[in-house]
Amino acid sequence: MVKRTDSEYLSTLERGLRVMRSFSAQRSEMTISQVAVETDLNPAVVRRCLHTLEQLGYIAKRDNLFSLTAEVLTFGTHYVESAHLETAVRPHLQRVRDMMGDSSSMALLSRGEVLYLVHVSTDRRVQLDASVGTRFPAYSTSMGKVLLTGLSLAEIDRYCQRIGFVQTTDNTITEPSQLKDVLRQVSEKGYATALDELDYGIVSVALPITDELGRVIAAINCSTSTSRVSLDDMVATRLPVLREAAAAIGAEIRNSRALARAMTISSIPG
Repeated sequence: MVKRTDSEYLSTLERGLRVMRSFSAQRSEMTISQVAVETDLNPAVVRRCLHTLEQLGYIAKRDNLFSLTAEVLTFGTHYVESAHLETAVRPHLQRVRDMMGDSSSMALLSRGEVLYLVHVSTDRRVQLDASVGTRFPAYSTSMGKVLLTGLSLAEIDRYCQRIGFVQTTDNTITEPSQLKDVLRQVSEKGYATALDELDYGIVSVALPITDELGRVIAAINCSTSTSRVSLDDMVATRLPVLREAAAAIGAEIRNSRALARAMTISSIPG
């Protein structure tokens, strides 16, 4: 954890947020000591944070176990509403979905991961589905590769050093040199693909959303099952539709101060 010297920085607030973010699918209920381990905080500090969050309605306690409540969803709801994602972005992704029959999404880079902001699904079942707030490793997704091209070379080096590659399929990128080669190709082509990288049976193609200075601020994609379409066909048929959507969403961002402010790239891990 980086030591903060800013006099305006509230360490107590930061600790409370760390406690909230320590809960996950694998850690849905925890004791004080377990939260302390996950957050690297003193148990007494954790106890006070949990007590405060419980009083505010964001944490529930059963016996000695603590868990998040549905009240935490209001944070995400406020973000989606204030950024006008449902009215400014979703219609363009729905058009992609309706034309191609694929799931279509928009995401940002957050702490070295792909963070889904909007997801328009199909009725077809795929091995991995996403929803608003879903996170996936950037190195094994088409949107993640696009988003990583927005980083500087130094930031990419830092990313490779700190993320810890996890191989989920035979096609998963697991070496920094391999990822850097792929990112160079993505920068040259202007789009990224993924085939059986995050999980088997999934193919996707993604394009960047850029600001007025040409900086990558978000990404959109099409994703479907490999049983429906090959990678070559995915690129040939989906890219033109995605380009139209990317241009339209980019225009929405430039015309909306609230949406532009919401397109903030978070720092990479560490």
